[in-house]
Amino acid sequence: MLRSTSTIASACAIASLLFFTACSTISDPATSGPSALEQTISARSTEAIARDSARHPAQTLEFFDVRPGMTVAEALPGGGWYTNILASYLGADSTLYGINYPDKIWPLFSFSNEKMIADRVASTAMFPTLVGGFTQSGIAAKGFTFETAPEELNSTVDRVLLIRALHNLNRFEASTGMRTQALSTVHRLLKDDGLVGVVQHRAPADADDTGADGSRGYLKQANVIATFEEAGFELVATSEINANSKDQPGADDIVWRLPPSYSGSQDNPAVKDAMTAIGESDRMTLTFRKK
Repeated sequence: MLRSTSTIASACAIASLLFFTACSTISDPATSGPSALEQTISARSTEAIARDSARHPAQTLEFFDVRPGMTVAEALPGGGWYTNILASYLGADSTLYGINYPDKIWPLFSFSNEKMIADRVASTAMFPTLVGGFTQSGIAAKGFTFETAPEELNSTVDRVLLIRALHNLNRFEASTGMRTQALSTVHRLLKDDGLVGVVQHRAPADADDTGADGSRGYLKQANVIATFEEAGFELVATSEINANSKDQPGADDIVWRLPPSYSGSQDNPAVKDAMTAIGESDRMTLTFRKK
């Protein structure tokens, strides 16, 4: 049976309206606003933002799948460059732990002194104060070391972030077993479906292992993966988010020759300019889960 012209016209009008309504609900990436993570990152100080082009915090945390509401442990929070972002982004329903090196590591550094050691040891308990200086969201926070992580936190952490934190654990492994202890702690803290996120200064794949043991700041990616596998983890994904092909360290080069440290070039403008041209270190970016 033939449909009337008016019936066909009405049907077409309804179809057009439905199509327009459906399409209008689809977000246009070109016109959508910044994400909550991007807003958090852009709200920091100019000094903190200056490092973003080298450290790619938004892409890195997205790769690690860090989301509000999670329980996150950040290794070696230091002055709080990443803590600032995490504390503000995770929100009131989250928990943020700061995991420091064991207290016994600090006297092992050649540049250590009594005040430096005391300050580093004290910073562990002061982690909630550090977090409170970045946000008033009410996020729960606690600090401990890889040696003192409470047993009641076992299998409660969604993400453990080891951002530029492995080299010192590795360099003192032979004499102290710190790396083994740290990864054992990470393993027991992590939920079964949790992830470990790693960002680490990367030595060239063909570098001599003795110069890529962490003492110069660099580790080889293959060695890091093997170490995690031996500790009961499996590799989930790798990324070149934090890669920098300009950083090609020689056999004696330390990572701290580069910005922001500029070790050895503070009084040599030509060398400092050369280091600035390289930028921050070449870095591997990896995720692992428990086997």
